[in-house]
Amino acid sequence: MNDDLFWDATIDELSNGYRQLEDEYVCLICGEGFEDGIIYPMDGTLFEAKKAVSKHIQANHISVFDFLLNLDKKYTGLTEHQKELLHFFKEGLNDKEIVKELNGGSPSTIRNHRFKLKEKEKQAKVFLTLMNLLGNTSDDKKEDRFVSFHKGATMVDERYAITEDEKEKVLTTYFKQGIDGPLTTFPSKEKRKIIVLQTILLRFEKSKKYTEKEVNDLLKAIYSDFATIRRYLIEYGFMDRSKDCTEYWVKN
Repeated sequence: MNDDLFWDATIDELSNGYRQLEDEYVCLICGEGFEDGIIYPMDGTLFEAKKAVSKHIQANHISVFDFLLNLDKKYTGLTEHQKELLHFFKEGLNDKEIVKELNGGSPSTIRNHRFKLKEKEKQAKVFLTLMNLLGNTSDDKKEDRFVSFHKGATMVDERYAITEDEKEKVLTTYFKQGIDGPLTTFPSKEKRKIIVLQTILLRFEKSKKYTEKEVNDLLKAIYSDFATIRRYLIEYGFMDRSKDCTEYWVKN
């Protein structure tokens, strides 16, 4: 997935689950593209690109609402209880029905949660407007721009806020032959480690399943201690693997 594409999307684009880039419609959840002018067969019916990407989202990702709701709290700012309530609201349940589903509480408590979430929505609109106005007046210099990490990544929080300028300096230090070359040494500091792991992840195809041997062979060309790199890619949430370790893939 292209995280820059996801985070640069407008609210309407996020709601739809896709962005139009010139002559292509790109799914914001998995990155699959549908080119304008091509007809896509799905379940015995032919669809143009714009309709095809919507059908793709329904078939492969259930709904944009569910995908966004299941993002980590660091992205949604929602507690598990708030997520549960939003799910019930989306299902159209009234306050009494939600109380039954929760096996406790009262309708007045649910109404209070509805009110608080509406207030949160107002605050979000004001905040988005402020950031938009700030962006319009900012020089957006490289030393001020923060690096985006894919949404599955763990161990990444405000302590490791990394600017594009910092990232460039780290990559120059650890990939002396360029980012397509070998890794000189693996850093011990967390911030540098995250930058290096994110860069190594670019060597993997996002929609491909790899065997452990394929992962090892790819990492051997980068660093001699490939097992350490493989372990950190999993631990830091950049990659995932099957329980029997026979398949590895980039984590969305």
